[in-house]
Amino acid sequence: MQCLRVSRLAGLIICSFAFCRMLCAEEITISLNGTWQIEDSQSADDAPQDFNHLVQVPGLVHNSRPSFPNVDLYDSPELVSNRIRSGQLPESSRSAAAGKARQNRNYFWYRKMFPVSSRREVAILKINKAQFGTAIWMNGRKVGEYPGCFSAGFFNVTDAVNWNGENILLVRVGAHPGVLPPGFPTGTDFEKLKWTPGIYDDVSMRLCDNPVIESIQVAPRLRASEIVVQTKIKNYGSEGSYSLRHQVSAWNEKRYVAESSPETLNLHKGEEKVLTQTIGIPNPILWTPETPFLYRLDTTTGGDDATARFGMRELRFETASRRALLNGKVYYLRGSNITFHRFLEDPLSSSLPWDEKWVRRLLVEIPKKMHWNSFRFCIGPVPDKWLDVADEAGLLIQNEFFVWTGAPDWDSNYIRKWDPAEMVRQYSDWMRDNWNHPSVAIWDANNETQDPVFGEKIIPAVRSLDLSNRPWENSYNPPVDPNDPVEEHPYLLQSTAMGNDNFKMTDLEKMFNDRTGPLPVDDRAKIINEYGWLWLNRDGSPTLLTQKLYGKLLGPVSSPEERFAMDAYLLAGKTEFWRALRRYAGILHFVYLTGSYPGVYTSDHFLDIQTLQLEPHFSDYMSEAFKPLGLYLNFWKPKLVAASSPQIQAVLTNDEYSPIKGRVVLSLETDNGQEAARAESQFAIEALGQASYSLTLKMPTAIGKYILKAVAKPADGGSQEPTLSRRRIEVVGQLTKNDLTGKRGSF
Repeated sequence: MQCLRVSRLAGLIICSFAFCRMLCAEEITISLNGTWQIEDSQSADDAPQDFNHLVQVPGLVHNSRPSFPNVDLYDSPELVSNRIRSGQLPESSRSAAAGKARQNRNYFWYRKMFPVSSRREVAILKINKAQFGTAIWMNGRKVGEYPGCFSAGFFNVTDAVNWNGENILLVRVGAHPGVLPPGFPTGTDFEKLKWTPGIYDDVSMRLCDNPVIESIQVAPRLRASEIVVQTKIKNYGSEGSYSLRHQVSAWNEKRYVAESSPETLNLHKGEEKVLTQTIGIPNPILWTPETPFLYRLDTTTGGDDATARFGMRELRFETASRRALLNGKVYYLRGSNITFHRFLEDPLSSSLPWDEKWVRRLLVEIPKKMHWNSFRFCIGPVPDKWLDVADEAGLLIQNEFFVWTGAPDWDSNYIRKWDPAEMVRQYSDWMRDNWNHPSVAIWDANNETQDPVFGEKIIPAVRSLDLSNRPWENSYNPPVDPNDPVEEHPYLLQSTAMGNDNFKMTDLEKMFNDRTGPLPVDDRAKIINEYGWLWLNRDGSPTLLTQKLYGKLLGPVSSPEERFAMDAYLLAGKTEFWRALRRYAGILHFVYLTGSYPGVYTSDHFLDIQTLQLEPHFSDYMSEAFKPLGLYLNFWKPKLVAASSPQIQAVLTNDEYSPIKGRVVLSLETDNGQEAARAESQFAIEALGQASYSLTLKMPTAIGKYILKAVAKPADGGSQEPTLSRRRIEVVGQLTKNDLTGKRGSF
């Protein structure tokens, strides 16, 4: 259930309405986070008798002390097939290695001892997320199992609890994905090298009386200034009559602004009901990335209490305009990607994902400096706390389930055959855990996958569960709803990195100039949520996918500093281009956070992951490229003749709701910052508009290398910062034949 539980201290709050909760009705939540004991086994039935290792929860098994050998080692079918296709492994490796654990275990067993000193009618254990599959024993009694790796498991432990003393909780998790049935989702990723087991989200036990609140969903209705509240309630006790009440306040405020009428419930023993109510919110304050205002819904049945946090926010996509609409207004998404589960395999990840200070710098401080308002949480979920922080930071999240299986024509030997019924169950649980977060704006069914089961069975079966009716993105499959968006991954440099010279940056000029003209009638709102293909490891060395690229960009010998500078330069130029093209509802670069160690396919842009120090070139260039006032120089010619006067096109794009006026200044500077040429023009851009200006710049007579700079300077008094765009230029005496023919490889 996506809700934040009320502690016993909540009874001290004075209610502004007619009822006050009795202290005896308050739920008690026992956090079971902290240090646990842990051991391993081969058999699912072979529970250890002695425990000699310790591990933190939430956390991962590879952080155990003392450590276990060969944790994380598992060859997934997707990775093996990817290496066979790329020539890293022979075809004979397929049957021997696909889906094989390279460790001498199948399970890990977590043990926690804790007291319970207050008896209540019901005790529910919740494990927010664990992989790969969980089974629960309380005081030697098996309670149940849950196969989900990306959603919460709930276990009724009432009959197993020792109510007046010490309790022993035993949790068994799979040591690798192979312990779960083949058709169950355990994560599919062609580029993931390690598979990390563990309880990677919070564990708690709540004690309450009947009837129990099993889930709450809050769906805003902005036009009517109201919320729809759906409450799932179960009575584990004897038949009785109960009263359901809701109250609404601003988050962290005691003054309630709205309440529901009490609803009487008559419940038999074991009966479960789902109730839907509507509550008016007077003069609601809307949630946006710029003003992430949050509300709180307090709910009571008299025996159980819960709090759900929500925002008055609606996000839609519109095929007619090919735009995203936030709270009824066009809104452009700018941001990046986080592949959380790839980061977990990084040796330096350690306990960082559960360090709130670190997470807030990652999701709040840095994105604001980079002018990002959106992320895709790519191929795999994050801990619940991350979404709490995203709600407060004002981030719009494309929340992607952990599926990347490609297309049948890639290689039919490794396409997963999903169990549709189990997929529907787990997608439903995943939605339940996340649907109250205003930051969760898009359900993303899969990544780069072509499989009709998602559009024909899974999405139609679960879509109506979300009362907010969020849009769904279905990757390479046809969209399910007429207004659902689609993703594009235009990796223009991929062919160059793979050994061909099919693209050069000067091609962007023609691509931009040819963008005019009617779009296809059936064109959808599109999000570019991957682009670049320029990855470098944190030490500046190329990754597995860019080993051939930087030799073509910089020559056979280059330094890490030169590679970092080229990476940032080209990535920023592409970002400017895709934004200026204005055919996309969102531009999200790949990738902000992922794993970085020898042998990885991609990497992020941090020099120091513990302190979250960004590589300076990336921070400099990309923070300019993502400013709300976008500036793109549609000019990529690497060489110009001395004393010539080229026309240079500056394109300004306004993502804001107010017009902007100012000056655009074009200059040519030497390496030491001396200005060799200058031109400027006044500009005026409408709200959410775009304007293009052609400036003539007289080249100097001195040959050499220069930086072409354009600065868009808003008029004094405006709220916008100046925006900078740069190009590398060499002034020559004359152009060679290769220059005139546009030789491939010129960047």
